[in-house]
Order: sequence, then C-alpha cells, then structure tokens
Amino acid sequence: MPYTRAVSQSSSLPLRQNRLEVKPVPSRWRQPVELSQLFAAIPPRDLAEILTASRTMIFTPKQTLFYTGEKIERVILLTEGSVKITQIDEYGSTVILQLVRPGEVFGALGGAKLGTHLSAAEARVSCKALVWDTPAFEALSERFPILQRNTMRILAKSLHELETRFCEIATKKVAQRLARLLPHVGRKVGDIVEISLSREELAQMTATTLFTVSRQLSIWEQQGIVSLRRLGVVVRDPLSLMNISELK
Repeated sequence: MPYTRAVSQSSSLPLRQNRLEVKPVPSRWRQPVELSQLFAAIPPRDLAEILTASRTMIFTPKQTLFYTGEKIERVILLTEGSVKITQIDEYGSTVILQLVRPGEVFGALGGAKLGTHLSAAEARVSCKALVWDTPAFEALSERFPILQRNTMRILAKSLHELETRFCEIATKKVAQRLARLLPHVGRKVGDIVEISLSREELAQMTATTLFTVSRQLSIWEQQGIVSLRRLGVVVRDPLSLMNISELK
C-alpha cells in the first residue's frame, strides 16, 4: 500500500455532525490550516466540521503517495513536509510539475471525474497530511459552497502557474528560467534565500539537464551570486538573479 496511516479520525464519520459536539481545530493543524487557501473565509465551526471528516496520515521520505494511472480516491492537505508532483515523459525523463508545501492541497482536487491520476506524488521528506476520501470531500463541497469556491480558485491558480512555466520553457533561456525559479522555491533568511532542492530536482523543474543546471550554478557561484551545498543552494544576491530572469 502506498499510504501509511498514522491516525484514523473516524473515516466513516457521517458528514452531518451534531454542531454542539464539533471540536475546535487542533493546535498542531492550526498554522497550515490558517495558511491554506482551501479554507479561506470558512467560518470556524464549519471548518472544524470539515476537518473532523478528515484523518491524519504520515508519509516517509521518498514514499509514493499515488502513482500515475492510479484510481483517484483522496484529497490531501499537507500539514508538514514537502511533496513533489511529477510526470515521466516517453523517454523516461522526470518533470516536476509542482512542489507542494504545508497548507497546500492536492490529490483528487477537481479531478475525481477523470477517474485516474495523470501524475504521481512523492514525499521529499517526512510528511504529515490531512486526508479526505473523495466522496466525503465532494459531499462537504456541496454542503459548504465556500469550500467549492476555494477549490475552483486553487485550480485556476495552478493552471495559471503551469501556463506561465510552459511559456517560459518555450521563450526563455535556461539561465533565465533557473534565475526566476530559485527565489520562488527557497526560504528567505535575512538577505539570503536557502533552497533545499538538489540540482537534479532543479533540472526537472526547468526542463533541462542536470549537467546544464550544475554548469550554470557553478558560473553563478564564481560570480558570488550563489553558494553551492551538497543538497541545496544559497542565493546570496537575489537582485542579480532577478536581473538575469528579466533579460530580453
């Protein structure tokens, strides 16, 4: 089984709960839940009821959450860790379509009618998530129109991001694509940006090769723009990267 269940919070709970018995949002979920676009503007009592219908699951590093072609069965809200959504082309090359962060949702969102997943999901590090079975989530969306509205907004944003990346691949050089990507996938610490992605993952996100990414990063390191680590990159001059990304 691709999933490791940590805590099952009554997955068979009926959706119509007694409102007096609905518990507040647990503190361990609060930050990713508050950050999640999925729950924007949902009243606290309704939100608690939606969360009660989920269960908590744990995923180990490099564990596959779902495979391409696998039946769509779950909606997943990441609360801890990082997940990459990937596709493999006809030549066996992997492309990273999305990096999922805490507070972001993926899985069956908006795609249940397709029947099967068009991509795969893999945990990059140890992860925790709230998981809804698809029928339960669809029933919740019907009961709470704001949840359905938020779902549509997330799908529209994801489509826009994919369109932007496709346009960049078609019109921008590798250096420009990489320069634009780095600040968006890192964590700002003071005046620098720390990125915990391997060179191979950066190549998979910019539609190029490991050799090309390594060569470009080495050039930037010599120029003092970045510092290279074994499993990551530190951007020391974000302004220079922005200028490179905007070159015509």
